[in-house]
Amino acid sequence: MSSYEPIASSDARRHLQLRSPVTMELTGELVCANTEDVTAAIARARAAQPAWAATDIRERAAIVQRALRIVLETQDEIIDTVVAETGKARTDAMSMEIFSVADALCYYAKNAQKFLKPHKRRVHGLLGLMKQLRVLYKPLGVIGLITPWNGPFVLVMNQAVQAILAGNTVVAKGSEVTPFSAHLAETIFTRAGLPDGVFQVLLGDGETGAAIVRGGVDKVSFTGSVATGRKVAEACASQLIPCSLELGGNDAMIVCADADLDRAADGAWLGSCMNTGHYCCGTERIYVVAEVYDEFLRRVMEKGKNLRQGQQYGWDEDIGAVFWDRQMAIIEAHVEDARAKGANILMGGRRNPNLAGLYYEPTVITGVDNSMDIMLHETFGPVLCIQKVADEREAVALANDSEFGLNGNVWTQDKDKGYRLAAAIDTGSCSVNDMAVSYGIPAAPFGGRKNSGLGQVNGKKGMRGYCHEMPIVIDRFGGKMQNAYPYSAKNAEGMKKLMDFLWLKTPIGRWMS
Repeated sequence: MSSYEPIASSDARRHLQLRSPVTMELTGELVCANTEDVTAAIARARAAQPAWAATDIRERAAIVQRALRIVLETQDEIIDTVVAETGKARTDAMSMEIFSVADALCYYAKNAQKFLKPHKRRVHGLLGLMKQLRVLYKPLGVIGLITPWNGPFVLVMNQAVQAILAGNTVVAKGSEVTPFSAHLAETIFTRAGLPDGVFQVLLGDGETGAAIVRGGVDKVSFTGSVATGRKVAEACASQLIPCSLELGGNDAMIVCADADLDRAADGAWLGSCMNTGHYCCGTERIYVVAEVYDEFLRRVMEKGKNLRQGQQYGWDEDIGAVFWDRQMAIIEAHVEDARAKGANILMGGRRNPNLAGLYYEPTVITGVDNSMDIMLHETFGPVLCIQKVADEREAVALANDSEFGLNGNVWTQDKDKGYRLAAAIDTGSCSVNDMAVSYGIPAAPFGGRKNSGLGQVNGKKGMRGYCHEMPIVIDRFGGKMQNAYPYSAKNAEGMKKLMDFLWLKTPIGRWMS
């Protein structure tokens, strides 16, 4: 049984039958927006954008603040919807889908005016005596936003709020696996008073997303798989529009000899299994230096004994269901490949036999190496892969031996050493003595290296990424233009003498830079 299945329909739209990952029972029907629906939505967004861009940014921020209040007031409804569609643990839903959203809404509402305020910028050299430079941030127009199933509410809200506050309109699509969690974002902003057409969330599948990318938007923000990200990048390049791509990860964890092993063991479990392991900057490879390997592994095994799985535990559930049957197939294939190639399955390594839905037991694997798919590719499941290394140098080399580079973490009680090791990892971001907190800090630009993505989102840079940074150069004094026609040999000789004076014969040019 699949999490969703095509069903026959009598209209011009694709219909999908949805199932619960917890029970595999039928839960509803999704009617996918078609190309005509996408075209109409983009047209509405295009019509609404000029008036929205002309709206005072303080008024935009006030709407976002009202949205924040609504999120907090309706958090139980949001959590229920997300958990029904994903099967994730309720605590994961609260931390990822409520707390992170509330924090982002508050942060961007408070800082948008500062981030986007037009400002003067110093002009260096002689031109600085004659010219003034002002920089303003103009919204790009209509943004296409495509988000996945692992953070179905937060990933829509976090990017949409940045684009909307910057003066754009947004046409978004969540995953067909979790359509109604994504659609909550539109409902909340509408209740907060956002004008019609400014933010629309379409229900649909991959064809709906492709129609948005090709539909005449001014930028695409995409979060998803590497394969689909390449297609999005190619489509955007052919239209000469920008895109940001947050793709997969295979993040490394390095445990040094001087690490707090108890904290590191907690970090290994949380980093690998939070959100059932379904997050792009989850820990997938754990490298532990030999002198503390045995003790670290002992603590990991001890902490894993009593992890609880299944919705019968309510708020006490630790590790939820696998959200999608296709992801379950990948997890199972990677674990079986490792088993066949000689890895040791110390815990788990199978579906939970006591639960009806898509539950994979929390799993610990040792004896892994780069001959195994589980160390090379994104598994996206509740699996700890632990490899013994001789020293920190080998750990960094193995961490960098990957086609991915999204996040990572280093564990040591020497913060300076932790910083140096983190900086040596070829990845988009890194944490020291914590896991995957970069995305949860709005001020931190977030993006991947190598196959993990293109561009960065979040913070000042992310919000400005939804704008054109427009320089305007203003003449200070007027009068005759110094470089006006007609040209002459005499003027050219004068220019040569001026350059010699500025940069060869005197330090004046350097002083004025």
